[in-house]
Amino acid sequence: MQLFLNQLVYFGYFQSVFILFIYMFSPQKRKSINRYIVFLVLVLTIGLTGRIFYISGLFIDNYRWVIFSEFATLLFGATIYLFTRSSLLKRPFSYKDLLHYVPAIIYNLFITLILIVPSDEVLNKRVTNGTQLQIALWFISIGLLFNITYWILSLRIFLQFRKDIHNELSYSIKSRFFMNFLIAVGVCLFCWCVMFLNWILGLPFFSKLSWQLIWMSLVIIILFIAFYTMKEPELFKVTPMVTSKKYVQSKFSNRELDHLKEALELLMHEKKPYLNRKLLKSELAEMLGISNPEMARLLNERIGMNFFEYVNYHRIKEFIALSKTDKAKNMTFYGLAQEAGFNSKTTFNKSFKDLMGSTPKEYFSNL
Repeated sequence: MQLFLNQLVYFGYFQSVFILFIYMFSPQKRKSINRYIVFLVLVLTIGLTGRIFYISGLFIDNYRWVIFSEFATLLFGATIYLFTRSSLLKRPFSYKDLLHYVPAIIYNLFITLILIVPSDEVLNKRVTNGTQLQIALWFISIGLLFNITYWILSLRIFLQFRKDIHNELSYSIKSRFFMNFLIAVGVCLFCWCVMFLNWILGLPFFSKLSWQLIWMSLVIIILFIAFYTMKEPELFKVTPMVTSKKYVQSKFSNRELDHLKEALELLMHEKKPYLNRKLLKSELAEMLGISNPEMARLLNERIGMNFFEYVNYHRIKEFIALSKTDKAKNMTFYGLAQEAGFNSKTTFNKSFKDLMGSTPKEYFSNL
């Protein structure tokens, strides 16, 4: 097992060096990759260098090199958070963002003073009386606390983004890859917590080898994401949301909202804007002659749906109407769905089931 882990360390190290090499010497790739990820890869490279020195025996198996590699521990969470925020919310880099790394600097300073600077005699004495283990557990708990906190913040940003995007877009965007990335990091942190509790309780289920395996798994995930941000940057590029002020600023009376609702239904019936697969709420608001916040208020107070649900409701109605024509005889369900304005088979199937209570196949079989 140790041999496999060592090979994993070598793989991660050369992969990180390769990514940094591409970033430095390829201006085109440099534009596509998120700088927060590059910074994290740089930190990982430094940390992996310490492990390379340790397992290679170049410095007579001095365990301080492994401790040196732990400098990256508190940088995981903050960088994942900043990466998520900049990718989904289009937040540009600000020097204020560097404040998120202050705890990591303090953490690494204490690691240096307590676990690296002391002599071998002092460290061996701590190991003998059990103090070293207690110190290590304190550092691990701090690292876990910070990384889990930042992971939760990252997940909240993603979930809020996915919710907000349905208020502005009528189509699905590719966010599954990003979600899987956060899930993978979350699984690693969960395993990290389980092992930590195992050591706290003195249970024999996990060894130090397991700890190293989880650390390397997190490293591989980060490197995998960094590689794909250069290879397929579109996976992390989403349509920017149309920002708008809250609809409470709308001056429409209840009677005017009722008239607007009738005008909107007439617009959807006559001009069928939902056939535009990339329809935005701002575009529909412009067609109706009102502002984006006023459209939000209209949908919320008179329709009872968000923009995504409302537009796809009309697309489902269009799909059912098309299915009764002669044209439908030579088309698949998804072909008809595209004619009705859907741009995703998954979105079509989910919207249809949510509205009709069954899948398209079940619905037409019952008919």
